[in-house]
Order: sequence, then structure tokens, then C-alpha cells
Amino acid sequence: MDWMFEDFRTDLDLLDPIIKEKALDIANQLMKQGKLTEKEAITEAIKRAEEWFYDLEG
Repeated sequence: MDWMFEDFRTDLDLLDPIIKEKALDIANQLMKQGKLTEKEAITEAIKRAEEWFYDLEG
């Protein structure tokens, strides 16, 4: 089951679409691990997705 993260729509809507998609993928993976709350997962996912994107950009 993929998580929808409806309560975090504002945080996600501010992201570039590429970063947003990556953040949702990461957040879903983190939630499947079951170690983080939704808030912690989406916060960590946004951070990781932004780092991933900036690494791609050089």
C-alpha cells in the first residue's frame, strides 16, 4: 500500500515536480519500514529528495 501523505500536501506542493515525485517514493519506502511516523517520513524524504536532486545537478 502506498501512503498518500494528505496532511503534508502543502510541504509537498512547494517542491519541484521531480523532487516531489522522488520524495513520495522515499517516504513510501520509509513508511514500509515502519520505524517513522508520517511526519518524520515526509520530512526525511523531502530532505533526501532535495539532496538527490542537487547531486544530479552537480
